[in-house]
Amino acid sequence: MDTDTTKSYKKDILDKICYTDLVYGRINKKLNIELSRAEIENLIISIISETDESNFHKKGKNIYIFNTERNIRLTINSYTTRIITADKIKITK
Repeated sequence: MDTDTTKSYKKDILDKICYTDLVYGRINKKLNIELSRAEIENLIISIISETDESNFHKKGKNIYIFNTERNIRLTINSYTTRIITADKIKITK
């Protein structure tokens, strides 16, 4: 994936990201946290903002954002820019 494409993913996601009612509970459960809707939205925006564009990977209809500092992977629908889920990732060295 070339840099221009990934940068446009990042900007597009930050400009248009949206959430469903169910995703807040899913993110709290998957990350084993208890955050409010506003706190989850701030967390997601922070993760996307601080993640280097080289860690954005499009596969099929989804964009996967890997943030190794926080050990979190975000899954976002590339067509709707809707957050689907967040998962803890295991970093292998």
